[in-house]
Amino acid sequence: MRISSRRARAPGVTTTAGLVKALAEARALVALSKNAKGLVLGGRGRLHGLEVRAQVCRLVAQAIADGARQSSACRLLGISDRTVQRWRRPEQVQDGRLKTNRRPANQLSDQERGLVLNLLRSPVFSGLSPRQIVPRLADQGIYVASESTMYRLLRPPPHTPHAEDIRARPRPGHERRVSAPNQVWSWDITCLKGPSRGSSLYLYMMMDVFSRRIMGWRIHREERAEHAARFVRSVCEENGIQPAGLVLHSDNGRPMKGNTMLCTLRQLGIVPSFSRPQVSNDNPHAEALFSLLKRHKDYSPTAFSSQELACAWMVRFSEWYNRQHLHGSLCFVSPNDRYFGREGQVLARRRMVYERARQRAPIRWSRGSRRWQPPDPLQLRLRPPVGD
Repeated sequence: MRISSRRARAPGVTTTAGLVKALAEARALVALSKNAKGLVLGGRGRLHGLEVRAQVCRLVAQAIADGARQSSACRLLGISDRTVQRWRRPEQVQDGRLKTNRRPANQLSDQERGLVLNLLRSPVFSGLSPRQIVPRLADQGIYVASESTMYRLLRPPPHTPHAEDIRARPRPGHERRVSAPNQVWSWDITCLKGPSRGSSLYLYMMMDVFSRRIMGWRIHREERAEHAARFVRSVCEENGIQPAGLVLHSDNGRPMKGNTMLCTLRQLGIVPSFSRPQVSNDNPHAEALFSLLKRHKDYSPTAFSSQELACAWMVRFSEWYNRQHLHGSLCFVSPNDRYFGREGQVLARRRMVYERARQRAPIRWSRGSRRWQPPDPLQLRLRPPVGD
């Protein structure tokens, strides 16, 4: 039997040419990963721009020239071979989805679109959302478009950030500049835990918006417009205020909008202002005051055992708040200092302290001293009652 002189190659042994080719591909892929650093590719349905496509084609071609296979280069970049083949064809550079000219069968005509927009802009439906407009039109036997279509027409067209948005119309009311005490007051009612289980005491509180000062308070066992009317009249008398022209802002609670309360305000010459319906943050100053009150360290975690004890606690709180509490929105001066015009002196003293400290160690003050200045006048949107 003839035995060949050529030795049989064992399985799994790679030739020298194969090793050279593998090393060349490895070097090409390493270079490709460095050149493609920061390049984000892949993802189903992702649209890549022309520059990105051209860059990928150049990188893949360079990797192939350096000894890498196309499949390995594409796998490293996170795309498929088929994608690179498609990008190399000039006729398929653009996304075909952008060339569609089909018109939806249910699209509104220009005349219908104008009719809907005129309805949404009409004074009859001013301030109403499509959710409110559609049933009103239905009650009149009219249908022009669905709620979703109206909302879509209210949205500004794409790529036009300054397009008119009907929903951005100013809401009913007018701006009021609050630059002095006793121009605008705000008041509200909150519940305190009563002496018996399930009972409540009702705290009526009035504050000056300019200074955040508590102008007066009362505690009653029930919410009534009669209590509110007497409360407003007595607070004006206690503070020596001529109420004519004063604006009184509140939410839409029944005691605030009761006939007795509104008649009293008209007699005193006070201008009522109310929050927007179903808007919980339109009376923020009174709500913030109640939040501070119930977070105070001395506030009773349990119920007040009597109305007298609740009144005694409120005496202490109102004295502390008006005289000692440094209000963050007032550049940390007390409400009394702001109300009685002493804030300028307080802030001037603070500026002097900081200026002396800066002169002692100027290296620690890279941006100048802290700005101890009174806050700018408030701009409030006031909303008179419906019908006024």
